[in-house]
Amino acid sequence: MQSKFGANSTAITEFILLGLVETPGLQPVVFVVFLFAYLVTVGGNLSILAAILVEPKLHTPMYFFLGNLSVLDVGCITVTVPSMLARLLSHKRTVPYRACLTQLFFFHLLVGVDCFLLTAMAYDRFLAICQPLTYSTRMSQTVQRILVVVSWALAFTNALTHTVAIATLNFCGPNVINHFYCDLPQLFQLSCSSTQLNELLLFAVGFIMAGTPLALIITSYAHVAAAVLRIRSAEGRKKAFSTCGSHLTVVAIFYGSGIFNYMRLGTAKHSDKDKGVGVFNTVINPMLNPIIYSLRNLDVQGALWRVLRGRQSLA
Repeated sequence: MQSKFGANSTAITEFILLGLVETPGLQPVVFVVFLFAYLVTVGGNLSILAAILVEPKLHTPMYFFLGNLSVLDVGCITVTVPSMLARLLSHKRTVPYRACLTQLFFFHLLVGVDCFLLTAMAYDRFLAICQPLTYSTRMSQTVQRILVVVSWALAFTNALTHTVAIATLNFCGPNVINHFYCDLPQLFQLSCSSTQLNELLLFAVGFIMAGTPLALIITSYAHVAAAVLRIRSAEGRKKAFSTCGSHLTVVAIFYGSGIFNYMRLGTAKHSDKDKGVGVFNTVINPMLNPIIYSLRNLDVQGALWRVLRGRQSLA
C-alpha cells in the first residue's frame, strides 16, 4: 500500500495483530479467560472505589490515591483487552495505523499516571510515619489534588512525546505485530527507518518518568524503615509496616514487569515471552491490586462487605 501523503508518511495503513494464540481451537478458551479476567478486574476495582466512597474511615489521603489507582486500573485494562476480545469474535486481526497509535498513547498515559500515583502514595506514607505532627497540613485535600493533576500532566506529556516520535517513523512493511496490543518495542521492530533516536528518547524519558519516581519511592521508604525501627513496641512496628506492605508489593510488581518489558529494546526479535509480560502489565497487575490492598486491610474488607450487601456504612 502506498501512501498519498508524501515521502515522510508511513506506507502502512494498518497493522495485523497476531494476538495471544494463533491456534483457532484455543481462541475460544482465550476469549472466555480474558473476558472473565476483565470482568473481575473492573468489578474488583470499582468495588474498591465504592468502598472508599461509602466508608468514612477510608476518607484519608492514602485511600484517595488508592481510589484514583483503581480508576486507572480499569482504564488500563479497558485500553487493551476489549479490542482484543472484539478481534477474537470477529476473527479480524487488522487494526488501523491511527487506532494503533491511539491505543499506544492512552496506554502510556494511564501507565504514566499510575507511576506517579504510586510515588504520591509513598510520599503519603513518609509524611504519616516520619512527620505525623505536620501530616494533616502537608497532605491536605489541596495538596492531594495538586499531586493528581501534576501526575496527569506529566503522564500526558510523556505519552504525547512517544506517540509523536513513533509517528515520525516510516513503516513500509511487514506490518505483522506478534502481540495483542500496540506498544513501542513491537513497532520499533517493524519500522523501516532508524529507531535509534526513538530508543534513546524512550530511555531518557523513561529515566525521568520511571527512574525518578522509583528513586523517590526508595528514599521515602528508607526514611520510613528508619523511623519504624526506632519504635520500641513490636506491635507498633508491625502496625506501621503493615500500612506499607500492600503498597510495596504493588510497586515491586509494577516496576518489575515494566523494566522487563522495555529493557530489551534493540534485540533482534521479540518472542512470545513479551506477550506474557504484556498480559502481566495490562491484566494481572490491575486484577491483583484490589486483592493486595484488601487482603490485609480490615477497614477495606468491612467496607467492601457493606458495598456487596448494598448497605452504607454507619457514621
